[in-house]
Amino acid sequence: MSRIIRMGTAAALACLRDAGIKEPDAIVTGTAYGCLEDTGLFLTSIVERNEEMLQPATFIQSTHNTIGAQIALMLHCTGYNNTFVHRGFSFESALLDAALLLADEEATSVLAGGIDELTATSYALLSRFGLYRHTIAGEGAAFFLLAARPSENDYARLDGMTTFCRPADTREVKQQLLSFLTAHDINPDRIDLVIAGNNGDSEGDDIYRQLSSSLFHKTPVIPYKHLCGEYPTSTAFALWMAANQVRSGAGRILIYNHYLGIYHTAFLLSPAKTR
Repeated sequence: MSRIIRMGTAAALACLRDAGIKEPDAIVTGTAYGCLEDTGLFLTSIVERNEEMLQPATFIQSTHNTIGAQIALMLHCTGYNNTFVHRGFSFESALLDAALLLADEEATSVLAGGIDELTATSYALLSRFGLYRHTIAGEGAAFFLLAARPSENDYARLDGMTTFCRPADTREVKQQLLSFLTAHDINPDRIDLVIAGNNGDSEGDDIYRQLSSSLFHKTPVIPYKHLCGEYPTSTAFALWMAANQVRSGAGRILIYNHYLGIYHTAFLLSPAKTR
């Protein structure tokens, strides 16, 4: 296994162990870059072998759905299996698909996760594009078991999620978040903690400062990317972090992140209610 597959399978197995479930009804993953290490090896072999006598294994292992497929093979899970590659909304798309499966009663438990890796080649290329000029390069893997019914093993309840793309300014960001909270009948003052995706970019972090001073002036706001770095599916790490905080008694938590100033995401979590 390549490193990203080891990361993904380890996170998935740890998630299922905590949930006390051996096999989910469905597996949904989100990744923006996929298996970069194997992709690099395959492209390098194309050049070195002059496009002749290429090894098929490196190509097979380089596809984006390799992680979800490997998890299914290990679990002997022959149910629904899907991978979303939607740039900064890859993990969010996976969660949405999982929620739809539960809502349509096509599954009672769905293993959903977000994963991306950092390699020397990808770091060099993305640095050339200016992505890591003010941010810390990162990678990570986080998986969650979403269930149709509460149980004693629940960390938290995911009350809602919203995404929006390319807002015009901070005013529109504020309006989007207000609309999201209003749709769930939540006043900003009733949020106990905000986990924000500050990444060191002056323009992006200015959004968080304005939101903290106006919308969440009574609520503690903490960052998370100093722990995991910047990568397209870092919201999976933030959701894992928030779920642990809720389980520890933090109350209601709002996660807000923007990736590249383009892909904006908000999650709302509250303490789990068991029956």
